[in-house]
Amino acid sequence: MHGYEMIQEIAERSGGAWKPSPGSVYPTLQLLEDEGLISSATEGGKKLFSLTDAGRTAADEGPEAPWEDAGRGVDWEALSDIRQAGFGLMEAFGQVWKTGSKEQREKALTVINDARKKLYLILADED
Repeated sequence: MHGYEMIQEIAERSGGAWKPSPGSVYPTLQLLEDEGLISSATEGGKKLFSLTDAGRTAADEGPEAPWEDAGRGVDWEALSDIRQAGFGLMEAFGQVWKTGSKEQREKALTVINDARKKLYLILADED
């Protein structure tokens, strides 16, 4: 697989709970290649990675795959609601920022900052 395919595969295997960034995947791939655990070949303009024999042995002997833990104990219905609420909030904020007056943008920033503070107060068990 190439790096982007790995990112997509991890996201799929974890049920969307973990999607590593390219900034973490590509340096890790380089490190694994430097250690002789994977090899790479360029094919069709893409760099494809494969486990070496040493890499297969290390994978077999290593701990459980991290994406196995990433999805455990996740309330998938709540996660969907959270994502929808977050995306909806950012969409509304974006609309105000793009089309609103200076005063409206200032009010929107206040709402976002107040919401962030109120969320932290929930963790502190304060009103």
